[in-house]
Amino acid sequence: MNWPLAVGVASFLCSVLLAVAIWQHRIRGAADRRLLEQLQECRAEGSDRPIAQHPQINPYLCVGCFSCVRACPEGNVLAVVQGKARLMRASRCVGYGYCQDACPVGALTVGLGDVQSRSDIPVLSPELETSVPGIFIAGELGGIALIRHAMQQGSQVVRTISDRLGARDGARSEQRPIDVLIVGSGPAGIAAALQAKHIGISYLVIDQNDLGGTVRKYPRNKLTMTQPIELPFIGRLRRTEYTKEELLRLWEDIIRKARVEIRPSVRLLGLTRQPDQTFSAETSEGTFNCRYVVLALGRRGTPRRLDVPGEESAHVLYQLADAAGYTNEDILVVGGGDSAIEAATALAVQPGNCVTLSYRRHAFFRLKQRNEERITRFLSEGRVRVLFNSQVKSVEPGSAIIEVEEAGGVQEITIRADHVFVLVGGEPPYPLLKKIGIRFNGENEQKGECIRTDKEQKV
Repeated sequence: MNWPLAVGVASFLCSVLLAVAIWQHRIRGAADRRLLEQLQECRAEGSDRPIAQHPQINPYLCVGCFSCVRACPEGNVLAVVQGKARLMRASRCVGYGYCQDACPVGALTVGLGDVQSRSDIPVLSPELETSVPGIFIAGELGGIALIRHAMQQGSQVVRTISDRLGARDGARSEQRPIDVLIVGSGPAGIAAALQAKHIGISYLVIDQNDLGGTVRKYPRNKLTMTQPIELPFIGRLRRTEYTKEELLRLWEDIIRKARVEIRPSVRLLGLTRQPDQTFSAETSEGTFNCRYVVLALGRRGTPRRLDVPGEESAHVLYQLADAAGYTNEDILVVGGGDSAIEAATALAVQPGNCVTLSYRRHAFFRLKQRNEERITRFLSEGRVRVLFNSQVKSVEPGSAIIEVEEAGGVQEITIRADHVFVLVGGEPPYPLLKKIGIRFNGENEQKGECIRTDKEQKV
C-alpha cells in the first residue's frame, strides 16, 4: 500500500469536509440571524403570542429536524433557530396538531399550555366541569378553537354526565327535570346532543341563533377542517376538509337522521340553583328545569360594535354570508383580522365593487398565511384600498367619515360606502358566565364560587 498517497488523499478529504462544514455553519448562522430578526419583528407586533392552542416545545428533546416546520399548514408558526424549534408566529396556530404527529422524538405537544394567568379561560376540571358543580363547558369557550376538539369534548362531557346520572329512562317528562340542558348548537353542542340521544338520557338543545354556531357565520365557501372523528349514529368522518356549506349540510343531515331537536332563537339569561341541587334555566322562551348544563358556546358572542353615530343604519352589517350578493357598489370593511380580510377580498372579486378596508393598526398581524398572502396580492394589484391607522368616526347614508393618522398628523376623510361591514370580533359571553358564578383563571379562589344554602340561591 502506498501510505504517503493514502495519507494525502485522507488529508484532502478531511480538508474538503472541513470546508463544507464551515460553509454550512456560515449558511446556518446567516439563516439563524435572519430568523432571529424575524422573531424580534413578530415580538414587536405581538404575533409571537398564541391566541389559543399552540405548540409547546421541549428544547431538551428537540433535535432540530424541521419535521414540525414542514408539517404546519399555516406557515411560519414554527421555525428552527440555532438547532431548536421555536415559536415564530404562534398567533397563526389553529391547533391541527400535524406538527405534533410529525415530531419523531415527541418533543412537541399542541395544547393551551399554562393557563393559570389566562383571565379569558374558565377554570375547568379534567372532566371539563366549571367551578359551579354540574355546569360543564365544551368547545372553544374552554380555549381551544378546533372543530374536531369541540366535538370530542361535547361527547366527553355527556358521557361524564351519564355516568353521574346512572341508569335511567331517557324519556322526557313534565314532572321531572331534563337530564342535561345543552346551550349552543355548534360542533360541541351537536356532538353533545348526539351523545345524549345515543346513551338515552333526556336533553334539550337551545341556541340564540341556529344550527352551526360560529361556522354558520363563516363566509361562503370558506374551508374548514375537522380531521377524522367518530360520532354517535354516524360513525367516522374521514375527510379532513369541508367547505362551510358542506359541513352545515352534513350536520343538518346528521341531526335529521338522528332526530335531534334543536330550539333556535332561544337565549340563555341565567341559571338558578334549586334546593334539590337541580338548575332552573331562565331563557328568552321561559324557564326549564335541568340536572346538568353543558355550555357549548362560542367565544365570539355578540358582534363587537363601533359605537359611532349612524351605526344603527340598515346598511351597516356585522356578518358577510355571501359576497356574490354585492356587485357594482362601494363597500367599506372595518377590521384587520382574518374575517375582515376574507370579507374584503371576497367582495373585491365581485364585478364592479370598490372595496376599502379600515384598520386601526399600522400593519396586519396575526393573520393566517393564506389570508396574508391574499391581501398582499390584492393590495399590490390595487383591488383593495387599505387605510391603516384609521378609525371610523361616523356613518352617513352612502358614505363614512374616517379619521386617519399619518406622519403629518390626523385628518378626516369621507369615503363612499353603500355598505359597511363591521368585522372587529365579538363580545365573549363572559358577563353571563360570571353572573352564573363561573370562575376564570387568575381570579381569587373565593370569587365566583357557588354558594349553597337551604334556600334557593343564584349561582
